[in-house]
Amino acid sequence: MHATAYLKNPQKTPTGPLVAVYGAERFLKLKAMKAVSEAVLGSGDEELGVTKFPGPTAEFSTVMDELRTMSMFGDKRVVIIEDADDFIKDHRAALEKYLDKPAKKAVLILDAKTWPATTRLAKRVAEIGLPLDCSALKEAEVIKWLTEYAQSAYGKQITRDAVQTLIELRGLELGHLDQELAKLSAYAGTAARIDVTAVTKLVGGWKAETTWSMLDAVVDGHLDIALHLLDKLLLAGEHPVRLLGSITWTFRPIARATEAARQGQSLNDALVDAGVKPFKLGATQSYLKRIGRARAERIYHWLLTADRELKGASYLPERTIVERLLFLLSGKS
Repeated sequence: MHATAYLKNPQKTPTGPLVAVYGAERFLKLKAMKAVSEAVLGSGDEELGVTKFPGPTAEFSTVMDELRTMSMFGDKRVVIIEDADDFIKDHRAALEKYLDKPAKKAVLILDAKTWPATTRLAKRVAEIGLPLDCSALKEAEVIKWLTEYAQSAYGKQITRDAVQTLIELRGLELGHLDQELAKLSAYAGTAARIDVTAVTKLVGGWKAETTWSMLDAVVDGHLDIALHLLDKLLLAGEHPVRLLGSITWTFRPIARATEAARQGQSLNDALVDAGVKPFKLGATQSYLKRIGRARAERIYHWLLTADRELKGASYLPERTIVERLLFLLSGKS
């Protein structure tokens, strides 16, 4: 089970005697371990009934003693082995044996980076325990998670445009996104909704606003304005690779829509399906008519070329690579 599914209603999923929390998404692991502890011990009592051991130095016998010792603060307890990969490797057989007769009033949580499903231990945990996958989410999954999490954690609706902009500015790491949601929620105050304007202002600051203005200028054919704004961003320390990310975020859906339209879909429907923001549809249609289909069909190629060159495939200065890309996208070639 992925941790995002478990976290929607932890009380409905039995933990069994052992919970394996594994994967690279640290935010989800912390949330999952807290939720398991609350489910076992009760909300508010999880800190008192939880004992933590560092995996690299934990003694197996000490962990077993802790699991089988009655807690002073209640009839149940939770034992967490942090950074547990070496602990699991060194004591796999002993853990398998423990699960034959586990402590009745304790839950062992193993916090690991990896959890191969083919091992006997993993298969046994799948039978009587709870494996929780905390692997990183794909972009589409993060969009869905952000929308749901903003409502459940902060009582706020967040628009799709705001979600996409937030991901563009802060990436896909859930811990960072949660920090930004907390700030946005406080900023919104009594308002029920977080919109793209709030995200751009609070999260992106002037650099984000300038980047969007630069891209709008490209779409409108005002290359001189776009290059002037690019100059401001580079002088302020904005990295060309980060700028390329913003450029790609804006023009990749346009390229996708161009291909769909070439195959027969209406341009408006293709743009909507590709994820172009509703308030950008008119300007984007005008942009495509202005540059023509032949140029539009080369957008993917231009983006990929710039990406390869910024990663070392070209001896050109990074500034020149980005400037040339803006020149091509603007339809001035």
